[in-house]
Amino acid sequence: MTDSPLTPGPPRSAEPPAEPRPRRRDRHGRGMRGPLAPPQVPLSASRAELFGDLVRDSVERLERRFPQLAEVEFVVADVPGPPGGPATGWNDEAVPLGALSDPDGAGRPARVVVFRRPVEIRTKSRDERALLVHEIVVEQVAELLGLSPETVDPRYGQD
Repeated sequence: MTDSPLTPGPPRSAEPPAEPRPRRRDRHGRGMRGPLAPPQVPLSASRAELFGDLVRDSVERLERRFPQLAEVEFVVADVPGPPGGPATGWNDEAVPLGALSDPDGAGRPARVVVFRRPVEIRTKSRDERALLVHEIVVEQVAELLGLSPETVDPRYGQD
């Protein structure tokens, strides 16, 4: 006789079952795992989405003062192109945080690009990131409009 508190069950056959049963519960009997957070909670937003929100917030602030910015395309790119490329104009020492492409004759609007990864590397908190993104957008818009950054946003450089 064994010391097991379990009663012996029916004898098992040597053959495996024909088809595996679908798994309806996890092994601890608590059910299948769901998402950690519902989609409307900020936890489920990716870093790229949060960064895009920072750029949109900055652009919305500036569009109130300069309605002509509605025709400008604002883009978030992960990283700039290769060093010394024709469109980037940067070298090995300085990595650009943003770029501006003027409209050409093909009917394309002007484009302001903010590079996400270089900005994230240079900032530690969300507040710092928001300030840096706004400064980059202000600088690019100032260059596009031919104004000084202080004219585009009077609070430029004060934060």
